[in-house]
Amino acid sequence: MEVLIEQILIYGSVALLIASILALYVFKQKKAAREVNEKIAFAQEEGLYEPVSLYPVIDPNRCIGSGACIRSCPEHDILGLKNGKATIINASQCIGHGACFRACPVEAISLWIGTEKRGVELPKLSPTFETSVKGIYIAGELGGMGLIKNAVEQGRQATENIVKTIQKNAQTDYDLIIVGAGPAGISATLTAKKAGLRALTLDQDTLGGTVYTYPRSKIIMTHPMDLPLYGKVRLYETSKDELLDLWNKVLTDNHLKIKEKSKVEEIRQVNGFFEVYTSGNEKFSAQTVLLALGRRGSPRKLDIEGELSEKVAYRLIEPERIKNKKVLIVGGGDSAVEAALMLANDNKVILSYRGDKFIRLKSKNNQIITNAIQLGLLDVKFGTNPVSIQEKKVILSDAESLATEEIENDLVYIFAGGELPTGFLKKTGIDLRTFHGEAVLKH
Repeated sequence: MEVLIEQILIYGSVALLIASILALYVFKQKKAAREVNEKIAFAQEEGLYEPVSLYPVIDPNRCIGSGACIRSCPEHDILGLKNGKATIINASQCIGHGACFRACPVEAISLWIGTEKRGVELPKLSPTFETSVKGIYIAGELGGMGLIKNAVEQGRQATENIVKTIQKNAQTDYDLIIVGAGPAGISATLTAKKAGLRALTLDQDTLGGTVYTYPRSKIIMTHPMDLPLYGKVRLYETSKDELLDLWNKVLTDNHLKIKEKSKVEEIRQVNGFFEVYTSGNEKFSAQTVLLALGRRGSPRKLDIEGELSEKVAYRLIEPERIKNKKVLIVGGGDSAVEAALMLANDNKVILSYRGDKFIRLKSKNNQIITNAIQLGLLDVKFGTNPVSIQEKKVILSDAESLATEEIENDLVYIFAGGELPTGFLKKTGIDLRTFHGEAVLKH
């Protein structure tokens, strides 16, 4: 009898312990779900729930709630756990790193582009990355893949496909002209060199493409990648300068040069080949063309008086060299806010934004800019637009009352986004398709 009582006590204690653990687990799950629901509600209220770029979609039937995707995301609060399953929270903050896609242990995540509300127009591509115009290929961000690792891989694959089409002894200047010197373009350039192609790489700005326009201190999150003629590159957190230095080294070691400040204005088909015309009134002929452009294309202009002045710029390259200036930053996105914060310590900075509050800012940037405003480090003028840029001043207009204000000024930086190169693509004859929610990367 004593043995039976002892067994009952032991089993009862174990059952009580298990019940306590389960109760604690359920409590934590419910608490986490509440927190995620609150974050989702806030994101929806602030207009942060609708994705604007590549974003993850979770298959609830495969998700086991490991949380690996959440821990791997470098942006934080993009994903969360709700009722034991991963769910998206701040979709518009996702910038398509794809770390969650690779981290999921059960392959429950695919990467999509476009939604029912927000369609994304992209060129139609074959499995070889060829467009509807035979001989013109696209790789990287313009094709929907903005991830550095994937852009590098696409640049290599597209060029390897191009190699198979090249005719020997063709009467053209080049076998291949690569337009764009970002990750995809650099990878394509190196692959073309490895294959022995006569290739020319053009860029409207300079080496690095979109990466070059990042602030110097900006950390780029990337992953191990195979760079042609170099090998495995293992980068997890690196500065813009470190990545550009790597690309410069690889190009220099292989005796390759990028033709910078050479914007492609037109591509014509002539006698089965292509003639490429640039902004410098140059013309090159090639058997094939690879477009490795960014989706933003050229910086969007405001079309206001004085915008062509030398004091106006559309990117901030060396903030440490700008001191004791009266600076106007135009824009309300991450690029504008990051530029304003970097210049605020050594300059008098005013940020003009047409909206009445910041939306779609990364949470970290939102917190930092809020603190900076409270400390008086810079002045933010919401609901305003610049209407005139003059030698020593800028005139701002109130978006509602249209009242104007003159501000003493030395420099103006405009971050109004970029113009999608859809016009250029259509002029070239490339067919486009609007994606209203479709997987572009899945297991």
